[in-house]
Amino acid sequence: MPKIIGGSIQEHRAQTRHKLYTALSTLMAERGFDSITLADIAGRADVGRTAVYNHFADKDALLLGFIAHETEQYVATLTRALDEISDPVEQLRVYVRQNARLRTAFSFAPGPDLRSVVGRGARSKLGDHATVVENVLRRIIQAGIDSAVFADQDLDITVPLVNACLRSHVLDGSGVPRADRETVAQTEAFVLRAVGAHLPAVAAA
Repeated sequence: MPKIIGGSIQEHRAQTRHKLYTALSTLMAERGFDSITLADIAGRADVGRTAVYNHFADKDALLLGFIAHETEQYVATLTRALDEISDPVEQLRVYVRQNARLRTAFSFAPGPDLRSVVGRGARSKLGDHATVVENVLRRIIQAGIDSAVFADQDLDITVPLVNACLRSHVLDGSGVPRADRETVAQTEAFVLRAVGAHLPAVAAA
């Protein structure tokens, strides 16, 4: 019988999943999702192959579990930051800053786009995490529209456009978005103007 990690079966399962997610994230960052196997992941996580199958039916299922976990953690952090702010303009600034700090292997892994290397069932679910995050942005912009801080607009158009901008706004040589202060500040101003926020003009130097 395999050794139990932690003080209970539930804790054991949670810690095993964490080890698998960490291994998957590390391997994806190193060489991409398409070039790794469940055996590679199990080896990096220091768990048996059987342990992997006790949690996930295949590599695609592990990927979806990892993305769901990362999204849950990200949205929880974002929500806590937003709960302390009532002004939609400042909420949108926080949203931009949090996106600039986001560094997940599934977003910036080398190799082909994930949609081209997973099965059809997983492919249809890859966008679920984006919908969760988009709903946060949707609420921020709608609050700004309701309070006349932002221009009236079609959120079905604006929300995907803003998120597309934030996913690829400025890349460094490694393909990872820059998060220096000037880049983030300019991105904040760009997004705020895109949603029709009225910002003070910047004086010429």
